[in-house]
Amino acid sequence: MHYLSLFFDYIKIYMKTKLTYRSDLWIEIVSDLLFQGLNLLFILVVFMHTDLLGDWTRDEMIFIYGYFMVPYGLFTAFFNMWNFTERYIIKGEMDRVLTRPVHNLFQLVLENIDPSSLFGALSGVVIMVYAGTQLGLDWAWYDPLVLVLLVLSSMMVYFGVYVSLIAIGFFTDSQTGILPLVWNLQNYGRYPVDIYNRVIRFSLTWVLPFAFVGVHPASYFLKKGEWQLYAFLTPLMGVAFFLLALWIWNVGVNRYRGAGS
Repeated sequence: MHYLSLFFDYIKIYMKTKLTYRSDLWIEIVSDLLFQGLNLLFILVVFMHTDLLGDWTRDEMIFIYGYFMVPYGLFTAFFNMWNFTERYIIKGEMDRVLTRPVHNLFQLVLENIDPSSLFGALSGVVIMVYAGTQLGLDWAWYDPLVLVLLVLSSMMVYFGVYVSLIAIGFFTDSQTGILPLVWNLQNYGRYPVDIYNRVIRFSLTWVLPFAFVGVHPASYFLKKGEWQLYAFLTPLMGVAFFLLALWIWNVGVNRYRGAGS
């Protein structure tokens, strides 16, 4: 309950801060939606020149993209530590965090929340509904529960990958520049992995498993044969990478000796 009350306190602080400059808030929301819209437009342009991409139709690709936006939007709403090394390690703000009686990673998440990204997740739901209607998908009574489970699992995959990467800052004390590269790679997860060569397919499935934040879980609802089986691995991958990230993070925190002078 203490952690839950802290969560709502930080939400209140965020809203008070953002509502002070309301125009900036709306510009941020609109720009994010425009960016997502351009990605969707790219898919539509591709299918103006072909009817299939691999074995996937246009509406199936749109559905996958819609699913991809949901865990991505939720994750980015509560994870904005892209400048972790510079702000918390190099400038020493991690010292402040470690003096408080709340788990350090939880504090960092709350300090960097950005609920405006939730509009991206909402847009993803709308896109999924539209594409699902076009495809005539039949939803069982338990499918909404499965959707929640898969989205949470995809978020855990995101968390596992990015927390592991920012924890590198505890060991190097300098920026590695790897986060922008991985951020670009994650976009491959919104396309079917069978359109890539074997090396990329293996990497997106087992090394940086961004296929589990897009095409694999979405395949469950699309009833896409063998790819549907991968959807059932999404919760396992999410838990595995989540626990791995926590272990790497805790090792890094224990190694941390302060900013020094």
